[in-house]
Amino acid sequence: MKIPALTLLLLSVAVIPSRAEFSFDFESGAVWTSQADVRIPNEGGTFFSLADDLNADDPRAFFRGRLTWHISPKHDLSVLFAPLEMDFSGSFDRPVMFNGSDFAADTPTSGLFRFDSYRLTYRYNFIRNEKVTFGMGVTAKIRDAEVSLTQNGRTVTDENTGFVPLINYQFAWRFARHFSLYSEGDALGAPQGYAVDVAAALQWHVTDNLALRLGYRILDGGADSDSVYTFNQFQYATIGATIRF
Repeated sequence: MKIPALTLLLLSVAVIPSRAEFSFDFESGAVWTSQADVRIPNEGGTFFSLADDLNADDPRAFFRGRLTWHISPKHDLSVLFAPLEMDFSGSFDRPVMFNGSDFAADTPTSGLFRFDSYRLTYRYNFIRNEKVTFGMGVTAKIRDAEVSLTQNGRTVTDENTGFVPLINYQFAWRFARHFSLYSEGDALGAPQGYAVDVAAALQWHVTDNLALRLGYRILDGGADSDSVYTFNQFQYATIGATIRF
């Protein structure tokens, strides 16, 4: 997923709730790979790391967008679209078996990791005043994931689309008239794996309905099942714009 470098100049927005009924949050910036471990199938496949065995084409530009309906001071409902695609290239130092196909050592190879996320979130705000907002809720996440390897013109792909329930939270502390600390995220763990998508940022409240922020996000998680083993971690430097209307 190639995005023009100009995207990096866009600003991400998030505001402490006001009387506006809707808000739109656009987040952009740079993302890079910390971990991308794969073994498919889990029994019989070869363990390899896209990040360590191949070379990551990062940092990459990214974007994500969220539309929130502030139903009342206590209740929020939002939808999020968060695509992610990372490319890798290089060669393996050993033969690799991936999804039933053999890939030779010391041969130019390219890899792709795609993880598109669609989320519907309901959140209840336990605290919501001029200084502090704190809420928790539930997220229904649809993840559309893909891992592929290409060698000598042949591409082998493993695709997986599924539903993941998550716990959501949001916290904002307006410690000065025009500034606040902000954090939000989704996370949940199970014996078969876990998912974490958490951000923290410093916000500048330009108006009551607009705030700019600079922050950091981490996307971490994976699964260890009978069919697949994948664990990945990506780190983000974030900027962007949310408008309340």
